[in-house]
Amino acid sequence: MRCALDEAAKGVGHTSPNPAVGAVLVVDGKIVARGHHRAAGGPHAEIECLRKFNRRLPKKATLYVTLEPCSSHGRTPPCTEALGKSGIGTVVIGTVDPNPEHAGRAIELLRAARVTIRSGILAEECRALNEAFNKWITTKRPFVIAKCGMSLDGRLTRLPNEKHWITRPAARRHANRGRAHVDAVLIGAKTLRADNPRLTVREVRVARQPWRVVVSRSGKLPRTAHLFTDRFAARTLVFTDQPLGTVLNDLGKREITSVLIEGGGDVLGQALEARLIDRVQIYLGAALTGGPAIAFPGRGAPTSEAGMRLQKVRYEKIGNDIFVTGEATYGEGSPE
Repeated sequence: MRCALDEAAKGVGHTSPNPAVGAVLVVDGKIVARGHHRAAGGPHAEIECLRKFNRRLPKKATLYVTLEPCSSHGRTPPCTEALGKSGIGTVVIGTVDPNPEHAGRAIELLRAARVTIRSGILAEECRALNEAFNKWITTKRPFVIAKCGMSLDGRLTRLPNEKHWITRPAARRHANRGRAHVDAVLIGAKTLRADNPRLTVREVRVARQPWRVVVSRSGKLPRTAHLFTDRFAARTLVFTDQPLGTVLNDLGKREITSVLIEGGGDVLGQALEARLIDRVQIYLGAALTGGPAIAFPGRGAPTSEAGMRLQKVRYEKIGNDIFVTGEATYGEGSPE
């Protein structure tokens, strides 16, 4: 199953709105074929595995797959149909389909076809691989990552026209690579006017650039900005005078399963107050700057208990900067 997870990781950032899935085919204790889902509309991991083996399967063959095979017609035929006809003896599944309409159905169909099933193998790791898909398929709202580079005293930006960054180049390259794993990057109008960003992936090769999303109260934005004039202009969306939750609902309807909020502080503060954040990614620069540009401004939590806490926290030193990431959890009380 760990080999199947390694295969699945190859598809991360390429398969949306489908999950990343990996599979390996084993005969006599040896892996004889590997496969992963490469893109929505393409063959699923199980089918790629069977095609690579390309001969009659012995009954003793075992397929390891990170996610329960699909059991319905979508962009491709159901994998359960192909597996049932393949003569496979055993299928080992990492985690069941998170879609409540399909969860467990493939297991039932394969057992009816006299296939031996084992499930729940490295289930937590298999689930974690598709955290964005898992949220979107059950709520139709994208997984939200709040990202910023800030000083040790919680400040976000440089002075106007200043060319020095709070974080160093290595940290900024690390942050840019994160864009390759999301469907959309979201900023506020102030960030667009102040920085004129491109919001593109530059550090790694990707099958497609993420959507660029701008939220604005007035809709009065500089039409000469990179987001409206570069070769990816068609992948720029503008939302005017809409609550952030409404924007996320709209993005979910567009099959955008993950959103990276990159600023500025007003948007990050809104996301925090509305409890919309699922994961935090903060790059701490080794500096104190002072000033009014706070990373997460707003009214703040009424009590420390009601604020956001991070679980599964991870720290990474990148040069003199520190990368902090963790899953967001919220205390008692709900936003007004």
